[in-house]
Amino acid sequence: MTDRWLYVSGAGVLRRGWTEAMVRELLGLPDVQGRDPRRYAPAPVRLYLLARVEAVERTPEFAAASAALARARRSAGAGLLAGRRRAAVLAAIRAEPIEVPRLPAAELERRAARHRHLLTARGPGGREAGPPAGPLARWQVGYLRQALVRYETLLDGLYGDVGRREAERLLRRRLYEAIAAAYPALAGECARRIARESA
Repeated sequence: MTDRWLYVSGAGVLRRGWTEAMVRELLGLPDVQGRDPRRYAPAPVRLYLLARVEAVERTPEFAAASAALARARRSAGAGLLAGRRRAAVLAAIRAEPIEVPRLPAAELERRAARHRHLLTARGPGGREAGPPAGPLARWQVGYLRQALVRYETLLDGLYGDVGRREAERLLRRRLYEAIAAAYPALAGECARRIARESA
């Protein structure tokens, strides 16, 4: 049998930071391969000369393969972290109670009209120029949606990716559903906006 200090097993090579692909490409066939006479194992024992393993670890090819492996692991780790952050934000959006301001009908109409007037008074920089147009329900939902803008802080930590778009859609849907629940007369306009933003 071989001297255990001169050889390292296939598992031992992997513990040193290698991958199976790196072993195949850089080390090739094992120096010793066969059945272990001391115990039964379904797979043959693969042993590599430790000196050869250490020599390959000093080559530029090994350094490049290790760097590529590290980049891949960092990327996978970042993706995992982003996925966890996305899941946490979506869970927070689903769990957050949405409190819609309750106003008498006349006060809501007055505030919605004033809000609409302020938006249109901005001129070219505003959303629309000219006289206000559109049904009052649209203005009221727009006003209430603006009154709930503080809930957008739930999106903090998500940046320009698919997860953020999904979280924004979920948040908008929850806000419109809360407005519809608080003001049943506005449910149709809320449903229209949810359908438009889901398309």
